[in-house]
Amino acid sequence: MSIIAAIKKTTSGRGSRFVTRPGRSRRRYGQRISGPAVDGKEPQAGMSDQNEVRAGVTPTPITNETGIRQVGLSINDTAPDFEADTTQGRISLHEWIGDSWAVLFSHPKDFTPVCTTELGQVAKLAPEFERRGVKVIGLSVDATESHNRWADDIEETQGARPGYPIIGDTDLNVSKLYGMLPASASGDASSRCALDNLTVRNVFVISPDKKIKLIIAYPNVTGRNFEELLRVIDSLQLTARHRVVTPAGWNQGDDVMIHNSVSDDQARVIFGEWTSLKPYIRIVPQPR
Repeated sequence: MSIIAAIKKTTSGRGSRFVTRPGRSRRRYGQRISGPAVDGKEPQAGMSDQNEVRAGVTPTPITNETGIRQVGLSINDTAPDFEADTTQGRISLHEWIGDSWAVLFSHPKDFTPVCTTELGQVAKLAPEFERRGVKVIGLSVDATESHNRWADDIEETQGARPGYPIIGDTDLNVSKLYGMLPASASGDASSRCALDNLTVRNVFVISPDKKIKLIIAYPNVTGRNFEELLRVIDSLQLTARHRVVTPAGWNQGDDVMIHNSVSDDQARVIFGEWTSLKPYIRIVPQPR
């Protein structure tokens, strides 16, 4: 049973009201919003007392060797551009992405067991990424010559050889630029072991406008689930085309919910009818 079906079942036949009192805590998109309304306007999502920026506190910047500064990376930030050597030649990231979606996934070192299985799984799923118009690029803190030897082992043990480029981040430049290693990290890749690079275990999904749409960091002991990554990409692409959001556990073909930025009047024009469990939970079939 889908999450929406379960909610429908538990709320069947019950009426509901949505009342907001000034100065009380409210919720929007699952986030608690605190504080009174100002000039008749509600506080914005994300402005809770737990995550507001406090005066005098400045995030520690990340600086790479080229002098580019990043204060971390967040959803909807522009993906930092860079040039790097890969197993398929030298690339400029933004130029390589072009008008496609892209996945950048990173690894702390070549010839590591968990990463070997991950690179093999992504190779097997290449048709699924291609069907969605998604380009895949890997990264490992070793030279491209080492990557090519590693690809032989991946093909032998996993039954598939990576057909996508893998960045050779020997100078740690990309790992620092994307906040996976601290700016103080130093040394050539050959002098560093996997334990030195444990935090280089991220996945970034980048949209055609070069915005970061997903960031996931994994521990080195847990292999990534790329079927789940495909599910998230399906949601990101759907919600980029239509004014909807997807519930927990959503899969292609399941019902979706109307985005809260859409008024009821707008929703009638766009969607016609919907099932309303609460004023902020308006369920419609997945748009095609």
